[in-house]
Amino acid sequence: MFKKFVTGFFIVLGLMISGIVNAGTVPESKDPIKVTIQDWTGQHFSTYVTVGLLKEMGYNVEIVVSDAITQHPAIAAGNIHLTSEVWTNNLGDLYTGLVEKGEIVVVGELGLEPKEGWIYPPYMKEKCPGLPSYKALYDCAMAFGSAETFPKGRLVTYPASWGTRSRDIISSIELPFQPIPGGTEGAMVAELKSAYAAEEPVIMMMWQPHWIFAAYDFDWVEWNKIDGECVEESQVKESACGFQQAKVVKAAWSGVQDKWPAAYKMFEALKLTNADENGAILEVDNKGRPIEEVANEWIANNKSRWQPWIDIALN
Repeated sequence: MFKKFVTGFFIVLGLMISGIVNAGTVPESKDPIKVTIQDWTGQHFSTYVTVGLLKEMGYNVEIVVSDAITQHPAIAAGNIHLTSEVWTNNLGDLYTGLVEKGEIVVVGELGLEPKEGWIYPPYMKEKCPGLPSYKALYDCAMAFGSAETFPKGRLVTYPASWGTRSRDIISSIELPFQPIPGGTEGAMVAELKSAYAAEEPVIMMMWQPHWIFAAYDFDWVEWNKIDGECVEESQVKESACGFQQAKVVKAAWSGVQDKWPAAYKMFEALKLTNADENGAILEVDNKGRPIEEVANEWIANNKSRWQPWIDIALN
């Protein structure tokens, strides 16, 4: 009996020591994990959530400023280790080549369901009964018109420096609308809010996630569904597919998985939703709260969401 007790004691002790050793392997390196932050609020939120969870695991983390293009060679070189949002409709050949070479690793989708297209307030359905189909816009263009666009409808597009996607589609499908570039994102949002409050006609190019969808109800113009890529520049009226939609993926330096394997596993498991980002963007852009505070609040309120990501990483 004593022998069994001693044997059992040392087995338990061995397991306890093993557990302590295993727990002590994270962080695997004291070197900082460098996470990039870029120039839109949604990406700021996903970055600070990533950083907060890595710190929760005990990692040394550093935030590095970059943009959607310059991040890619920096990641390939190991000067940036993680990026939480790569939008696949905003990529150049450089990124694709670095992924093919294995110098950038696509870690998986973030979980967002991004969308770009034309939005309108629900009250416009009464003035244009065929909505949400884009074909309804041919018959009720003047329901969205103004003195400056008569006899065409008025469609507010992205600022001129953001490209001509809406203008190209309007031209190619011969839609009777005049595209009017928004001066800035702020000006576009101000126009949406003003029109909504007065129930005035408005139709606008917009993207999601965005805080405006957390504060107001909008409907999206719908297009023909197709298999494969929607080529925006060469559409015709009857078969128009609208806008090519993006995926949002996470990416990493190729050395992360070997140097910080638990961090890589957590990052791979991390998922955020449109609702997460919409709510965070609302708090920051509309209410003026600091992004780090909003991200930390999300972490505090969503342990049931992220604890399994860490558990997966540590097992």
